Amino acid sequence: MDTTNVPAAVHADATDAAIAWWIVAPGEGEHRPEPLPPRGDGEALVRTLWTGISRGTESLVARCEVPESERDRMRAPFQSGDFPFPVKYGYLNVGVVEEGPDDLVGRTVFSLFPHQSRFVVPADALTVVPDDVPARRAVLAGAVETAVNILWDAEPHLGDRVIVVGAGMIGCAVAALAGRIPGVEVTIVDVDPAKADVAASLGVGFADPADELPPADIVIEASGNGAGLQHALRAAATDGLIVVASWYGSRPIPLDLGADFHSRRLTIRSSQVGAVAASRRSRRSTHDRLALALRLLADPAFDTLLADSSPWTDLPRLTADLAEGTAGALCHTIDWSEA
Repeated sequence: MDTTNVPAAVHADATDAAIAWWIVAPGEGEHRPEPLPPRGDGEALVRTLWTGISRGTESLVARCEVPESERDRMRAPFQSGDFPFPVKYGYLNVGVVEEGPDDLVGRTVFSLFPHQSRFVVPADALTVVPDDVPARRAVLAGAVETAVNILWDAEPHLGDRVIVVGAGMIGCAVAALAGRIPGVEVTIVDVDPAKADVAASLGVGFADPADELPPADIVIEASGNGAGLQHALRAAATDGLIVVASWYGSRPIPLDLGADFHSRRLTIRSSQVGAVAASRRSRRSTHDRLALALRLLADPAFDTLLADSSPWTDLPRLTADLAEGTAGALCHTIDWSEA
């Protein structure tokens, strides 16, 4: 195991301590020993197997681009510290319950916990991973849950043409689910021609932004940049819907709403995973939504969204890549098996 840049104190043998990753400056972080609180009634001790990097949000955190006005709303459920720094951030964690309620001990679980080797949380903050979903693939539950919410906001109908702008982890998850709706024609648009193979693996079409496509009933913008949003406006049919899944942080995004925007009567709708889509909010909880995402992950096609894997000791380099904008678009997983 490569222990470069890992402080010696982190390796101290202690059953009541864990290893946690904290971002302390733009593109910089450090491993810290994290005391584990005593486990109380109704709580569980979890040993982490895998965490995933959610490139979009974690890049904004690593670059100090979370707007001051959004710092409370953008807190991860088990975040420690405050924006901008130092902060322990993340929300894609799959582990095994070592201690806790009898029906959970030994089970593989997903939680919204940051990058940390072991932790104690309320048992009701854990969702059991179905037996037919491999632990590493289960890291994608957060992305698929977001995709479910986006499609609840978009409400595609039989026979619709759907364009997804941006072949990152979220865009690909949306395309994968939308492509399973009977009669829905899905095309991913991205500037990277290598993403054509990803689209093919998911069973959907692929196009370059310069390609001519039939106008889409629904365009889902998941590129994370203003050019992608402007392309989404051009790609929509008259009376079409553009669902903005990207979050741009503190960056201002110019948008041309002149020309034929009004005459084509386009609708722009935001989608954000923090709340269940309005169309389902009275009938589905966030727990229901996450459980659905984990069931959907039984499909091995989602393995296409898993990129490289690194040991937890590689988090300094990966955080620097996030800040520099050189991190991969799909889900990079962190292996905690030797922590």
